[in-house]
Amino acid sequence: MSEMTHRVLILALAVLLLVGCSRAPELPRLPSDAVILAFGDSLTRGTGAGSGEGFAEVLAASSGREVVNAGVPGEESDAGLARLPSVLDAVQPSLVILGHGGNDMLRRRDLEQTKANLRQMVMLARDRGASVVLLGIPKPGLFLGTHPLYRELADALEVPLEDEVLADVLADRDLKADQIHPNAAGYRQVAQAVHRLLTDAGAL
Repeated sequence: MSEMTHRVLILALAVLLLVGCSRAPELPRLPSDAVILAFGDSLTRGTGAGSGEGFAEVLAASSGREVVNAGVPGEESDAGLARLPSVLDAVQPSLVILGHGGNDMLRRRDLEQTKANLRQMVMLARDRGASVVLLGIPKPGLFLGTHPLYRELADALEVPLEDEVLADVLADRDLKADQIHPNAAGYRQVAQAVHRLLTDAGAL
């Protein structure tokens, strides 16, 4: 084998490895009677929009699946972690959309603890047989961007992550009700992004 051929083979192998590593995690397909649990804080509840206009309700209409909205405004991740087991037992979801941690950032909590709380939430859902997707929350500041802890967690646990839409929505004055909450049009965009993620991952 010539040195040139050897180099080409090494390069091809490296490309294949990179493609394999970058493939998004896949999810089991959701049957038509599956229940999705949207679990989080005010962004999950739909604060800033009217009744039925949050992303969970819009996703229910577009996906044809029941989506239970279990968002609690103002909740921090430690309280969410304590609340989650009883909600999982009551709802028995096939899939959990986890969007939590924003209030931890606003109140300057220890974000390593936030990350640990989110990790435990993912494991609790998985232990009950549910798949999980993460909804990345923007870090507070002039230039909005999803906090890197969500990507770190998604990569470590191999869960699909939507880490762009909330930052994009909250950067557009026409899509938000206030500095930290979308309006109805903004939540529609969040629902569309989550729907695309679930479709790409094979759940829908």
